[in-house]
This record gives sequence, C-alpha cells and structure tokens, in this order.
Amino acid sequence: MTANSLSVLVVEDNRAIQANIADYFALQGAVVDFALNGRQGAELALAHYYDVIVLDLTLPQLDGLDVCSLLRQQANRHIPVLMLTARDSLQHKLDGFAAGADDYLVKPFDLAELWARVQVLARRYLQQHHVLTLGNIRLNRHLHQAHCDSKLMELKPIGFNLLSILLETHPRPVSRSELCSKIWGDEPTESDALRSHLYQLRKTLQQHGASVSIETQLGVGFALKTVAAT
Repeated sequence: MTANSLSVLVVEDNRAIQANIADYFALQGAVVDFALNGRQGAELALAHYYDVIVLDLTLPQLDGLDVCSLLRQQANRHIPVLMLTARDSLQHKLDGFAAGADDYLVKPFDLAELWARVQVLARRYLQQHHVLTLGNIRLNRHLHQAHCDSKLMELKPIGFNLLSILLETHPRPVSRSELCSKIWGDEPTESDALRSHLYQLRKTLQQHGASVSIETQLGVGFALKTVAAT
C-alpha cells in the first residue's frame, strides 16, 4: 500500500488538532476529510469510502462510542476505527473496544505514532476485508466490482451491497431487519423493496452460472449457500 492511496476521515471537534493532523498527513500523501461532530462524521463514513477513521471520543451531537456503534450496525463493511481521546483509564479503553474500535490512542499523542497506527490498520484490513470470495464469486469492495469466474456481473448499488453483506456474514444468516438497517439505515423504504432487490440478485447470480445461491431461512433470514455451478 502506498501512502497516497490512503483515504482517512478524522472526526475531531478541536480545530487545532484537526490542523495538525491535516498538515502531517498531507506531507505523507494521504487524502483526509474532517468532521466537527459525531453526526456529521457518521454521515460521511456511511456515504464515502475511507481506509481508516480517526475518531475522537468526546464529540458534540453523537459521541465517539455512539458513532462507532452506529458504523458497526449500518456500514456494509468493517471500517477500521482508531479512537482518539484524552480519557486514559482502562475502562474507557474497554468501552471503546466494546463499541467496535480497532485501536486506541491517548492524547496528547505524537503525530508520527498516529500515522504509523493508521497505516497498520489500513494494511491489516485491506486484504482481509476488501476482497470477499465464495465459490466462483469474487467481490472487490474497493473497486466496487463483482465477478463470477472471470466475468464481471452488472449489479446495481443495492444489489452489490446485498451480495457484500451476505458474503461477509457467510455462513451466518442475516435477518430481514438487519439487511434493511445496513442498506437503508433509518430511512423508510417500501415493504417489498428488499424482496425485489433479492429477486434481482438471485436472477443475476443464476444467469452468470454462480456456484452460490441465496437461501431463505423461514423465520431467520437469508444466507448464501454453495451449489453446483451451471
């Protein structure tokens, strides 16, 4: 991974700390976005692709624990989160990890250490979470492409997200409510919308001769299962 390939979101309400991080990360060639409060940070994180999120714990509107929990519930992939805070007790760290944080750095901190930790998190999750495979299906979240064997499948954004979620959770079934929450969040949607998108995804998989199919488990949810390729 090259430094200039890193896209980082920093959610921090202290403008002086923001400026210091911006200057240092820019020298390393990273692309950095900023949010001044938790709600804005969550919206940016769910709407755009970031390799790592640097998240302050004490924020207006939504605190860092709430933001991290929200991302773990609604994001369609695992976004590495480094929690940044002046709270240095063991319990605060445990609370951060329980909310889904991947790393924890206490203020005041050295910018070189922050950058090093961001790079480690990005490298760790690049290979583990950008590419998902099952049977003859290969999905690349970074490129937003899904292939069956070597042939690119034309998927609409929601169909791509559905396949991504089902691949990541395989073999665990995903409930209807969990799928709707991860795809639409709190936005209201038509009752048959999920059914329609699942139908289209099933049809696309079948047309491409996929060796996986979507199984409906009554009263439980949906899961991928491997089948003989056609």
